[in-house]
Amino acid sequence: MEPRKIEIMDTTLRDGEQTSGVSFSVSEKLTIAKLLLEELKVDRIEIASARVSDGEMQAVKKITEWASQNQFLDKVEVLTFVDEGKSIDWMLSTGAKVQNLLTKGSLNHLTHQLKKTPEQHFSDIQKTIELAAKNDIKTNVYLEDWSNGMRNSKEYVFQYLNFLATQPIERILLPDTLGILTPSETYQFIKEVREKFPTIHLDFHGHNDYDLGVANVMEAVKAGVNGLHLTVNGMGERAGNAPIASTIAVINDFLKEVKITVKENALHKVSKLVENFSGFRIPVNKPIVGANVFTQTAGIHADGDNKNNLYFNDLMPERFGRKRKYALGKTSGKANIQKNLQDLGISLNNEELKKVTQRIIELGDKKEVVSQEDLPYIISDVLDSDAIERKVSVENYVLGHAKGLKPSTTLMLKVEGVLYEAHAQGDGQFDAFMNALKKLYKTHSKKTLPNLIDYAVRIPPGSNSDALCETIITWKSDTKEFITRGLDSDQTVSAIKATEKMLNII
Repeated sequence: MEPRKIEIMDTTLRDGEQTSGVSFSVSEKLTIAKLLLEELKVDRIEIASARVSDGEMQAVKKITEWASQNQFLDKVEVLTFVDEGKSIDWMLSTGAKVQNLLTKGSLNHLTHQLKKTPEQHFSDIQKTIELAAKNDIKTNVYLEDWSNGMRNSKEYVFQYLNFLATQPIERILLPDTLGILTPSETYQFIKEVREKFPTIHLDFHGHNDYDLGVANVMEAVKAGVNGLHLTVNGMGERAGNAPIASTIAVINDFLKEVKITVKENALHKVSKLVENFSGFRIPVNKPIVGANVFTQTAGIHADGDNKNNLYFNDLMPERFGRKRKYALGKTSGKANIQKNLQDLGISLNNEELKKVTQRIIELGDKKEVVSQEDLPYIISDVLDSDAIERKVSVENYVLGHAKGLKPSTTLMLKVEGVLYEAHAQGDGQFDAFMNALKKLYKTHSKKTLPNLIDYAVRIPPGSNSDALCETIITWKSDTKEFITRGLDSDQTVSAIKATEKMLNII
């Protein structure tokens, strides 16, 4: 059999914007709308609620203007209300052509919020639909609180559906408004509606209050819905809506009886853009789009991936425009490091690899994850350190820095087995360290310390404030000029390490 088509309607710009603290600008809404329709290839987008604000109106005008020029206008939808035509007037002023009319899907909401009888409500709805049709506006109808309606007032729900079946509407939208359904209920309720109304287009709108959004979507598809409402990153009121990325992966891998048009390889790009615009951060372990979900941390997993991809599943990162990564840290093995070296085009012999692995484990004890971008610095530091015979070592130091007081350092140095100690102040912590060092060498050594003529600090591109820091110091003595490097997550400590290497060269 030919797989049946499931429409994907993204409501990030409407329902997703109800996430606490989130408000998109006009230009941000237009950018997201373009990306959803042109690159992600969703079938429809719900972009706003009518009559909310002037900013909302301006955003809808911009989107409908662009959509009209690019043959997408029938895919752009606005939430409207049964309000004696005010929402219709608002839509006409924006150029929108599809309304999603919010109505009452449970007797509880109808009785206590509207304080009307079903017949009164149906009459108002009919007038709104007729007015929309006169103005060339298509209508879809939301049954707000439909899930509670099916639980507690099923007779009313079917009375209402019988009425809607007589109306010139495009789709009936069935929301689990409060996120209360279990998967078995979702299947049962939608199946009942589908059997009574086999030809009506049904959409399911799932919320995630019990973390059952994706599971409920699966059951809705099995029960025969024609469309799904989803949001990027699962944004939405309270615990959010069913997330588009996980839902698309589930449909493609487990629901072969249906087909969708959404492009998986654009999911991560859209996710990151919405994250940046909204300020709504993606948990690192969020399926499909989280930062860590395609990262192997344990060395045994990297080793298994080298041996017939033993730790792969069907969720290959390339499907979603991503790459598999192998974390570098205290649980890393040689296999993790080899994977990262392959990506960087670097090769090491077994002895060098062993030393680099040990250094990464040491760093991992202080810094949870070492990035791939850190790796060249670590290799340079390890191999550079191996080339220097250590006769002088910085055994201990205390760095002090307090408001209103000059920075100070107490330093313990071991020179050919003998310990020396000194204390000094300076303009900064490293300057205080160097002053303490000069004291020791002036008193206990015949050698003259070279002059520091250049001092540079760098972190790997794209790193954060906790990145490994490489300090590169250029020294000049009477006879030569040379460079030493130090590596640490603390800038002052990396400079001290570079200085220690200098002490073993002079």
